[in-house]
Amino acid sequence: MAEKTAITPTREADFPEWYQQVITVADLAENSLVRGCMVIKPWGYGIWENIQEQLGRRIKDEGVQNAYFPLLIPVSLLAKEAEHIDGFAKECAVVTHHRLEKDEVNGGLKPAGPLTEPYVIRPTSETIIGESFSNWVQSYRDLPLKINQWCNVMRWEMRTRMFLRTAEFLWQEGHNAFATAEEANADARRMLEVYAEFAENVMAIPVIRGEKTADERFPGAQNTYTIEAMMQDGKSLQAGTSHDLGQTFAKSANIQFQSEQGQMELAHTTSWGMSTRTIGGVIMVHGDDDGLRLPPGLAPTQIIILPMLKDDDTKAAIMAACETLEKRLKAKGLRVAIDRKEGRFGDKIWGWIKKGVPLRVEIGGREAEAGQITVTRRDLGRDSKQTISADEMVDNADAMLTAIHKNMFEQAKAFRDANITTVETASDIGKFYAKKANKGFVRAPVSVLDEELFQKIAKEHALTPRCIPFEDEGRMVLIGKSY
Repeated sequence: MAEKTAITPTREADFPEWYQQVITVADLAENSLVRGCMVIKPWGYGIWENIQEQLGRRIKDEGVQNAYFPLLIPVSLLAKEAEHIDGFAKECAVVTHHRLEKDEVNGGLKPAGPLTEPYVIRPTSETIIGESFSNWVQSYRDLPLKINQWCNVMRWEMRTRMFLRTAEFLWQEGHNAFATAEEANADARRMLEVYAEFAENVMAIPVIRGEKTADERFPGAQNTYTIEAMMQDGKSLQAGTSHDLGQTFAKSANIQFQSEQGQMELAHTTSWGMSTRTIGGVIMVHGDDDGLRLPPGLAPTQIIILPMLKDDDTKAAIMAACETLEKRLKAKGLRVAIDRKEGRFGDKIWGWIKKGVPLRVEIGGREAEAGQITVTRRDLGRDSKQTISADEMVDNADAMLTAIHKNMFEQAKAFRDANITTVETASDIGKFYAKKANKGFVRAPVSVLDEELFQKIAKEHALTPRCIPFEDEGRMVLIGKSY
């Protein structure tokens, strides 16, 4: 008889529906009244806040400053960069009026006051930030210029899925300008490494660093670099990208500077971004059939303390023990909370399992009297349950959380590595994906991309080249299905 799980269906039975159910039971987000948009609930937003805090610190360590730019971009500004706007044209939401008025004929309200020029709600901000850069950059002394903004963007996706593809999502977008092509390319590669380090050391997600093929590049870019992660269904998630834009946007925005030799030159720019889709990646890389499993670096609450209150005689002692432990753990800089809500103890336990809290601590009358606690690791489940002293818990909490991160990363890496298959020909790719049981990536010589047979196979099986991995020095390409 199969073990009972908290999520129905399981990952194996229906992975897409399992994903949606984890979002629901972990209380991460819900659909809004606006088509394709979501409401990110406190637990989900708490994860995003930890991404902002920890990724934001890394970005600032690279000498980047935060700023903010307008949500609305004049269409005429986007039109200056034809290739860029062509890449986003079908996803643009356009604002054409500036007020509403009563509809006397049909009732309700109707748009009024047509704008002299329409605006696009930003799908990305290269063009409008480039306009500011053209005013800020006058001399080589103004370079390098490194700017980042945390904001929302809108891309009118036809098929939406919470966190992975929504019409509106949150992200950070970095935009840097340099005097030389070499500096810009080095920056694009460096920022990709910042993303890769963050993915592996905070999100516990192993990633493959590489370059996008020409057909997969960001519109207007000279080179696009990516980190690709494998989900548990074998599909790829593009977890972060960094673009060497060359002088494309500098030319359209007129970002010029006077060189040391007194000549006017165009700047070289980069852009790079990571979004709330990474939360979807965390779910699909680490989640199990009981719900979410959060790496400690992202968990809004790293340790939840559950008082087992059975009678009034022990209630005060139990709560005192819980509060003392909470205070001691918080003093170590850990994110800790006590569950004080009413309800069945078993339901509380399952609630925190579904939310993916890394460590669960239970304190009852016996534990309080003996100065002990019972602790369970979410990554290992009920088999890890042990009773230890409160002092031991305080002393070892950091080590426990580090062990959880390491275990989750190693589990994800082992799964990924076991599901990358090296092949020699385009025909081999077709044979691999023709077997429905096969999942994951294939690694093939980059020359297959030029073959007509590969184009046919890619269309038949919904495959795309994910990247040309750096480690293969341009010889091999990673191919797979993706989100």
